[in-house]
Amino acid sequence: MIRQILAEMSDADFEEAAFIQITAKNTLADVNQDLKCLERQGYRYIFVDEVTLMEDFVEGAALFSDVFAACGMKIVLSGTDSLGFLFTEDEQLYDRCILLHTTFIPYREFETVLHVRGIDEYCRYGGTMSLGGMRYNETSTFANKERADEYVDTAIAKNIQHSLRCYQYEGHFRHLQELYEKNELTSMVNRVVENINHRFALEVLTRKFHSNDLAISAGNLRRDRANPTDILDRIDLQAVTERLCELLEIREKSEQTVALCEAHVKEIREYLRLLDLIQEIEVVSLPDVNRKAARTVISQPGLRYAQAEALVGSLLLDRAFSNLSLTERSAVLARILNEIKGRMEEDIVLLETKLANPGKQVFTLQFPVGEFDMVVFDPDAGSCGIFEIKHSTEAVPGQARHLTDAGKCSDTEHRYGPITGKYVLYRGESHAAGDIQYWNVEEYLKSLKDC
Repeated sequence: MIRQILAEMSDADFEEAAFIQITAKNTLADVNQDLKCLERQGYRYIFVDEVTLMEDFVEGAALFSDVFAACGMKIVLSGTDSLGFLFTEDEQLYDRCILLHTTFIPYREFETVLHVRGIDEYCRYGGTMSLGGMRYNETSTFANKERADEYVDTAIAKNIQHSLRCYQYEGHFRHLQELYEKNELTSMVNRVVENINHRFALEVLTRKFHSNDLAISAGNLRRDRANPTDILDRIDLQAVTERLCELLEIREKSEQTVALCEAHVKEIREYLRLLDLIQEIEVVSLPDVNRKAARTVISQPGLRYAQAEALVGSLLLDRAFSNLSLTERSAVLARILNEIKGRMEEDIVLLETKLANPGKQVFTLQFPVGEFDMVVFDPDAGSCGIFEIKHSTEAVPGQARHLTDAGKCSDTEHRYGPITGKYVLYRGESHAAGDIQYWNVEEYLKSLKDC
């Protein structure tokens, strides 16, 4: 961000700009002396990087606004502990700063900045401004589970712990105080993130495979020009999926080695929301609109995929699958990971649509049988758009069967007003089929300008 601002400055302004790099050894007293010196020399634009490393930043940040900005300096602060900035904005810099969130990197920016294209690549490596994808996976933050876990530990868990330690002189740990005192807070944050992903993998595997989707996959594999296989004709994928779900449940219980109470989870999830790491997407049911649920979306898909891939990969090594050949095990793994990427594609679309439309309601709408993957309801216009989200490159009539269901559409319009558009988001070419608009999912995400 600092680099971009500097690049856009005029030559005259650039001559009056200074950059300060903070380390953990610095304090606000050090920065105060530097700023006074720069002020005497006529510098007007000050950029301070890694400011949250200072132990006294959260409690003393008013120095920047009340003293130096008040004298005419323009100050840009950046740092890795975004929670520390939120605490500071709430107190020391209240109503005296503009806070820019950079935790969430939408698909549009991922493709534009890193030149890595494709929703699958975004599923695997998206979430940070580090190079990812097939050409860059050695340097990607989420190239594998080890690197993803390192990111959770340093950029998320230690961020929360450091910010809480610096806020209100360690007086805001609430129910997390005991965990902090026992040096277990960081591991507990990791546990909550892992469990969110664990439940995600379990939900994906417990979803019923639609017969037509399975038939499409089986047909595609049979006629694959490079490596045709009839693996899905010979494997009882439902039995495999059920076995995986059993193993997931067993593994989840066996991992409960440290007591994690409801209050701990609630407060940790609150901080994860403040860090923009997770968002809740509403799931509404018709006709009982009072019965609502939510799905937790992780805003950094590469993190979710790396952990889910490692979990499912390890489960496939279980003895229950020893009767399958390596080729068959690989085919099952590919099929399941494809399901995971399909669910992730839904989450990505829902999240980015919600963030790009703050004045609208974005949710999944469930019926007694079937659902609309996404509804975008405009309360001001009194109308809505309905969407199906498919992880497929082929347009198949069955993909739009819920969108063309007269009963579902009638019930939806009764509650949310006229349907102004019916869309299937998928990975193929954009085109119209009657009143159904097939829209390439990557083109759709790039059309969302305000994430």
